Amino acid sequence: MSGNKFSIINKKSGISFLAAIGLAFFVFVAVGGVGVLTTNAQSEAVKGLNQTANKAYTGEAGDKVDSAAVITDIPSAIGKVVGALLSFIGVVFLILMIYGGFMWMLARGNEQEVAKAKDLIFAAVIGLIIVLSAYAITSYIGVNLL
Repeated sequence: MSGNKFSIINKKSGISFLAAIGLAFFVFVAVGGVGVLTTNAQSEAVKGLNQTANKAYTGEAGDKVDSAAVITDIPSAIGKVVGALLSFIGVVFLILMIYGGFMWMLARGNEQEVAKAKDLIFAAVIGLIIVLSAYAITSYIGVNLL
C-alpha cells in the first residue's frame, strides 16, 4: 500500500514540476519579450532587413555580388551539400536524444523500457561518432591528398 502512496506523490510532484517549468517558460517569453524593441527601433530593423533582402534578391548590392553566395565550382557545391546533410544528421541526432530521454523518463522504473531508451541513446551517439569520423577522414584526405 505504501508503494501506491509514494507513486501518487511522485506523479503529483512530477506534474507540479512540469507545470512550474511551463509557467516559468511562459513568464520568460511573455514578460521578457515585452518592450525589447521600441516601435522606432522595430521599424528601423525591418527597414534594414528589407533593404538587405532586396539587394540580395536582385543582386543590386551597389558593389559586387557576394562571391560566397554564388557557387562556381563542383567542390563548393559538394561542400554545401555535405554541410546541409551534416546539419540534417545533427537534427536527427537531437531528436533521437530527446526521444530517448523521454522514453527513459516515462519508463517509470520498468527495466525493459529503460534498456530500450539506453539502447536508443547509445545507438544515436555511436551513429553520430561514425558520421563525424567519416567526415573528418574525408576532409583530411581531401585537403592533404587532393
